[in-house]
Amino acid sequence: MSESTSPYDVLVIGAGYAGLTAMHELRKAGKNVLLLEARDRVGGRVWTKRFDDGAYVDLGGAWIGPTQDRLYALAREFGVETFKTYDEGKSTQFFRGQVKRYKGLIPPLPIGSLLSLDAAIKKMNKLSKTVNLAEPWSTPNAGQLDSMTLATWMNQQMSFDVARQFFKVAAEAIWAADPAEISMLHALFYTKSCRDLDTLMNIKNGAQEERFAGGAQTIADRLAATFSDRIIFNEPVKAITQDGEQVSVITKTKTYQAKRVIVTVPPALQNRIDFQPLLPAQRAQLIQRMPMGSVWKCYAIYDKPFWREQGLNGLAATPDGHVTVTFDTSPKDGSQGIMMGFVLGNQAKEFSGLSDEDRKLSALHSFATFFGQEALKPVRYFDHSFMDEEWSRGCYAGLMGPNVWTTLGSSLRTPVGRIHWAGTETSDIWNGYIDGAVRSGERAAKEVMH
Repeated sequence: MSESTSPYDVLVIGAGYAGLTAMHELRKAGKNVLLLEARDRVGGRVWTKRFDDGAYVDLGGAWIGPTQDRLYALAREFGVETFKTYDEGKSTQFFRGQVKRYKGLIPPLPIGSLLSLDAAIKKMNKLSKTVNLAEPWSTPNAGQLDSMTLATWMNQQMSFDVARQFFKVAAEAIWAADPAEISMLHALFYTKSCRDLDTLMNIKNGAQEERFAGGAQTIADRLAATFSDRIIFNEPVKAITQDGEQVSVITKTKTYQAKRVIVTVPPALQNRIDFQPLLPAQRAQLIQRMPMGSVWKCYAIYDKPFWREQGLNGLAATPDGHVTVTFDTSPKDGSQGIMMGFVLGNQAKEFSGLSDEDRKLSALHSFATFFGQEALKPVRYFDHSFMDEEWSRGCYAGLMGPNVWTTLGSSLRTPVGRIHWAGTETSDIWNGYIDGAVRSGERAAKEVMH
């Protein structure tokens, strides 16, 4: 370790949307700030991979929708256009060996299962309204709700196996985890945080309504460009030490000093930082109990979105195979066809054990099942998992299993001395989404200025 630097007002750790937003707010307030990022890029779990022919794919966060007001404001501020996710035509369902096409939101399930599924969705929306977003542990019946998993609740609510199977497909797409891994209280908190289940599942008027021209990392890149001299890349933080008046942030090369620090890395990765003095027991226990979700994104790029010619919108759902949900993620002008498939939860863990070639074969086989043989011959195939990334170890976000919110949740946002916490996991609105990350950065910036 070499020389110390003169103290900053604030050091921000992590250049995802939370860290970038915190920097943006602090600089507007005239603060002397520095941003340390372990990667060689900004954006964190939002990463747009760009190809030489102009194609791009969002390997992490990709969408924006109604009430994501803070992200829309940033898009406007930095001149990034949004456009509607393609959803004209029929959706596809593959179930029990049969492909069915349907219009609207209601999948072609047997009537009993359909009613059961609909009742469960309405019940969950109603229950979620009782959640105290600021203090989920203060929710009525919090203890009971937190002691069971979402899977337990699903089994209690739905007597039809088919209804449970399709609810599970939706739940995995929302949380990137098996319903047996998530506390019911967390599921309800998250549902209310993002309005309701309908919003979480839908394109139109939903969380997947729009995408960003040029990719979701574009805002991050433009925002970071306004303080590029204040970002140090490839600078993972090894330790954070506090004494009464200041905080020292130690990397491989240097010790930085500041009056305050904002940590924006996911809770699961905070364990890798050596805190001195040690974090309080509750905080330490909390970050041991917030694992990341498990997800792969599989992309097949074609000369054209051929499924549109068949009157299909590219949306598909199935409880079978690795890829269980697909979206049309072609560019706005439809100049190429880009099909994206999600591999989620336990399927994602299994998928991680396959060779590159076997992953490709599995994903393309699913695409062909949904959309026909043409899907087997993409111009390019690409897949990615943040589970393999050293500085994420999963996506979309850190999750709460049973009994975490009620016993440890109160330490999620509580500062520890001069250390403040941000990141989408700490947001009470749009938790788990880019908008939630932006909100958390704004909140943390306010905290350190008070």
